[in-house]
Amino acid sequence: MQDRNYQFSRARLADMPTLRQWLATPEVEKWWGDPKQQAALLLQDLRDSRMAMAMNIVSIDDQPFAYIQDYEVHAWPQPHLAGLPPGTRAIDTFIGLQSHIGVGHGRAYLMQRSQQLMDAGARLVVIDPDVANTRAIKAYERAGFVESSIEETADGPVALMHYQPQ
Repeated sequence: MQDRNYQFSRARLADMPTLRQWLATPEVEKWWGDPKQQAALLLQDLRDSRMAMAMNIVSIDDQPFAYIQDYEVHAWPQPHLAGLPPGTRAIDTFIGLQSHIGVGHGRAYLMQRSQQLMDAGARLVVIDPDVANTRAIKAYERAGFVESSIEETADGPVALMHYQPQ
């Protein structure tokens, strides 16, 4: 998977039916929460110019299968990210197609996107999965993320992980 080229296309309003479908899958709902609430948040973000530019659909071989967003951590204040330097980008992501989970796509597209962000000038790239989401944490580690701390959030403990280019 590492030598595959993933495409990141800006999410649009027309993608909302697909995103709603993906949010309702058991794996995504388990970690992202109520699909209707999350769809409403994504729709709100699509209408916010600060966020819409960084919301992407991930595809391989012209097949959309995942969602990824990145944002400057101080544009969307969260206490557990407050101490990170300006220019740090945080990533949120999920794979929406069950057939693409557990086969290396997560590691590969996260590595590609994280490197793109670094090449574009990001000072640091971080991700913060729920500590119980061991599948995601393993994929993030394989993509080059290293756990730096466990942080308490309003939603529970997360593993704060920093991208270390390989």
